[in-house]
Amino acid sequence: MLAFISDNIATVIICAVLIAAVAAIIVGMVKNRKKGKSSCGCGCSGCPMNGSCRRVK
Repeated sequence: MLAFISDNIATVIICAVLIAAVAAIIVGMVKNRKKGKSSCGCGCSGCPMNGSCRRVK
């Protein structure tokens, strides 16, 4: 097992960085969703789907 890791250390590091980046993006999206921010970056007032994407408080 140690030989496999030492032979493929670059791949292991790149995969770890990519997994961390995806996790950070998902955490950021969840935080924004809980704050009530839009996922597309614009306001919901002009969106044709504004009544169905989330509940109005």
